[in-house]
Amino acid sequence: MLHIGSISRNKNRYFFHENIFISGNGTNMKHIFQAIKNGKISHSMVNLVISDRWCKAIQYALKENISVFSLIKTKKKFLSKEIDNILVRYIPDIIVLSGFLSILDAEFCEKWFNKVINIHPSLLPKYGGKGMYGIKVHQKIIKNKEKISGATVHYVTKNVDLGDIILKKTCIIDSGETPISLSKKVSIIEKEILIQSINKLL
Repeated sequence: MLHIGSISRNKNRYFFHENIFISGNGTNMKHIFQAIKNGKISHSMVNLVISDRWCKAIQYALKENISVFSLIKTKKKFLSKEIDNILVRYIPDIIVLSGFLSILDAEFCEKWFNKVINIHPSLLPKYGGKGMYGIKVHQKIIKNKEKISGATVHYVTKNVDLGDIILKKTCIIDSGETPISLSKKVSIIEKEILIQSINKLL
């Protein structure tokens, strides 16, 4: 476990505190930061970012003066006990998985029940579960000649991608659509319903 940057902790409980878990470029995380700055998410602040690997999103979070912890996997299992030890110091109101690729274990999901939300690039429960993430989802959808796709925000439980759905939104799959073009469409939807879901939970 590596802590990067200054520790801010929860200085102001007037705000709705968000923790964000990341694995990649942090596209949706950046959108959350921007929505807070623009007032599209009110009375909210991100006070902690946790990554399960080195990624570009870490640099962006540091520029925003957010405390960042980078955790290392052991035998492909995410260290959820270590992450739990961090969270109790920050007291999150909500934990947002933003392109987070590690699977949180049952004990963690039960402790933080209805506190953890995830954005998934399909209309769950279709095309969810282990191994269904990123471009793999869109490849499968195109292969199966689906007519519509979209994105889903849901609560995280021990059963991968089977938690209660908070919001869904669809998009049409055009003739000649590719996994890349579909991913771009769905990415726009993800940003929209993620912000709406956070506001819904405030």
